[in-house]
Amino acid sequence: MKLAEFNSAEPARAAETLRPCIDVARWVETVAAARPFASKDSLLAFASQAASPFTSAEVESAMAHHPRIGERPTAATTEASMSRSEQAGVDPADSTVTEALARGNRDYEEKFGRVFLIRAAGRTAPEILRVLNERLANTPAEEDTIVAQQLREIAVLRLEGLITE
Repeated sequence: MKLAEFNSAEPARAAETLRPCIDVARWVETVAAARPFASKDSLLAFASQAASPFTSAEVESAMAHHPRIGERPTAATTEASMSRSEQAGVDPADSTVTEALARGNRDYEEKFGRVFLIRAAGRTAPEILRVLNERLANTPAEEDTIVAQQLREIAVLRLEGLITE
């Protein structure tokens, strides 16, 4: 969607455009209400600021929509399509890495009670696996901070891919 179209869209349409980036109602409403934006850069800067901080409840809600790393969602939604694209660096045919990611995901979920979340776009599977293993040593409080940051990065990256000048 072009920035001019986003700026002039009905509020419901603007919110519909934003929701696949991260399904956090406060963020969606705040960004949609701040229109018009003079440039894509100003939109992205505002969206990043509006995402900081996410509350624990917002993080929990947003996490409900994220698949495990290495598991590609099959739904035909915009969010599922974004997730498949973001995980392009994880080759499902590489059984060694996918098995290690599956083990790491199980360990992470057992320790933290949620799926492992990382901004996967631009990262290789070995890099994701390394970060997953490093983060298993974190405390729950440390992970809460990291997960919220990763959600912010994902939201802004997705928005950047949706809006053109």
